Amino acid sequence: MRVLVTGGAGFIGSALVRHLVLDKGYEVLNVDALTYAGYLPSLRDVEGKANYRFLEANICDRDAMERAFAEFRPQRVMHLAAESHVDRSITGAADFVQTNVIGTFTLLEVARAFWAALDDEDKAAFRFLHVSTDEVYGSLGDDGLFTEETPYDPSSPYSASKASSDHLAKAWHRTYGFPVVVSNCSNNYGPYHFPEKLIPLTILNALAGEKLPVYGKGENVRDWLYVEDHARALDLIAEKGRTGETYNVGGRNERKNIDVVRRICEVLDRLAPSNRPREELIEFVTDRPGHDARYAIDASKLEDELGWRARENFDTGIEKTVQWYLDNEWWWQPLRERYAGQRLGLLKSANG
Repeated sequence: MRVLVTGGAGFIGSALVRHLVLDKGYEVLNVDALTYAGYLPSLRDVEGKANYRFLEANICDRDAMERAFAEFRPQRVMHLAAESHVDRSITGAADFVQTNVIGTFTLLEVARAFWAALDDEDKAAFRFLHVSTDEVYGSLGDDGLFTEETPYDPSSPYSASKASSDHLAKAWHRTYGFPVVVSNCSNNYGPYHFPEKLIPLTILNALAGEKLPVYGKGENVRDWLYVEDHARALDLIAEKGRTGETYNVGGRNERKNIDVVRRICEVLDRLAPSNRPREELIEFVTDRPGHDARYAIDASKLEDELGWRARENFDTGIEKTVQWYLDNEWWWQPLRERYAGQRLGLLKSANG
């Protein structure tokens, strides 16, 4: 199996590449532009493997994408390349529109032309998996879950750009018969997570004895999904998912942000004791604009139809995650030096 993965140097992408190369033995071409969240050390375990190749290229570059398809001749495309941080999208929306909308359009067009030229057998086997987020659905109230039928209601420039790309992918199936499958996932966490996100930021700040910023009162709820569980789900969806369908991927692990931070403090205090409880470092800060109150995924379709199950619950997954950061300073220290936890996504007033 030859799989072209876009965004494979990112957090979820690198977990997927490691799974495909090491666990499945697939031949993988990883296409990544190496923007701020693309980090090649995350792929150290697959470097030099005979079934792994890396191409530094932007999905908006049509010529580069056409060459990649012509030379590698993928049987499957797994599209994860995206600008993906809500806070960054608030002050830099243009990059999100360019990569997530125009880049997805470009990739769909190149992939469709490649697919159309295949013989009937290869054409029938080809799949294009478009990987997205539960943030396209907007905010839930206290009850209920996002399903594949939940109407889109994005709140941020990031989620709006991902919603746009989802609609493009689905339209390419309906209009051209292109074999697209879409997945929407809940919040991921685990090893190799870029330090600006809540869980790794909390771990690294706590280790350094620095403040642990929590937006608002920390009441926002997220459904947490261990990244290696997500990688297995994506492989399964690409292999067995029905074209034209959407599959939601969630961990069934809803937690308030403040409870996530407190749990990390508890685990760190046990695994790496300090002279005072790390919970004392928590600092509530002004909430971000358009901060959705609650996300929660109903993964029943994926579980019932394709047989996927998450292997980690939040407690087992957070233990593994904290231990990984304690054991792998070589990976995160260079990132920490270029991003030391400063607040992103702040809007300036009219007076500056």
